[in-house]
Amino acid sequence: MSKNKRTVSLVLGSGGARGLAHAGVIQWLETNNFEIRSISGSSMGALMGGIYACDKLDEYLDWLRALDELDIVKLLDISVGEGGFVRGDKIIEALRGLVGDRQIEDLPVRFTAVAADIQAEKEIWIDHGPLFDAIRASISLPLFFTPANHQGRQLLDGGILNPVPIAPTFRDKNDLTIAVNLGGPHAEEGKLPTKTDHRPAPNGLRDRVTSFLDELSDKAVKLGSTRADMLNIANQTFDTMQSALARQKLAAYPPDAVVTIARNACGTLEFDRVDEMIELGMAVAERDLAHLKNSG
Repeated sequence: MSKNKRTVSLVLGSGGARGLAHAGVIQWLETNNFEIRSISGSSMGALMGGIYACDKLDEYLDWLRALDELDIVKLLDISVGEGGFVRGDKIIEALRGLVGDRQIEDLPVRFTAVAADIQAEKEIWIDHGPLFDAIRASISLPLFFTPANHQGRQLLDGGILNPVPIAPTFRDKNDLTIAVNLGGPHAEEGKLPTKTDHRPAPNGLRDRVTSFLDELSDKAVKLGSTRADMLNIANQTFDTMQSALARQKLAAYPPDAVVTIARNACGTLEFDRVDEMIELGMAVAERDLAHLKNSG
């Protein structure tokens, strides 16, 4: 590590596909001579942070770029009467196939995933054990995913109780704590990233992904329109709740800096918008963090 680098505890918030902007913030930090030593993540923040801690973020983003709508449908193992529309096993197995089985305590970056135990009415910090068990618990979006069974607890999305989990970084000895809040105020239409046509990834990756998914799934399934409408309403409600909670958490435990992404930057499930969300994350990081480049 260069002696000039400032060390960072990075807090990655929840917010579905908006969490792709986390990759842009990470790129900005690395480009500007910061070293990420610790990550605390909730929901999509846990997923992005955990994969980054494995040094596989670029591969994950290429994998997302290679997916089309049918591929995504094949990853949805629909459940009936289990507390959610999707069990999530196929998605987690796909990610394990991409990243490999990793133990949190073996990662080079200190990592904590935050989930919610709604029966006990408390957040659960997962900082040891299998990485993808922790991620599966943290991303258990109510109604969409079935609850995750983790060490005898039924856990749901960390954003229910803590969409910007700063507290797990309190014992860190790093120079800065930087939080990324995906529940910022709505941006004006002209200031939002423009949705571009999806293009397959180059160099045959698209074909390899399709082949892998064909092995993973016997047939494609689709959500019915009624379920999709219900899910959309639930997502909008959840986004509003998370935004209010995030403001409270940031006021109670202010970090050194906050990157704020508008909550209407993209939809919760718009995972085909990889590149524009990364560009947005980099641009907003420059806006919100530029003052740190020459400080300290």
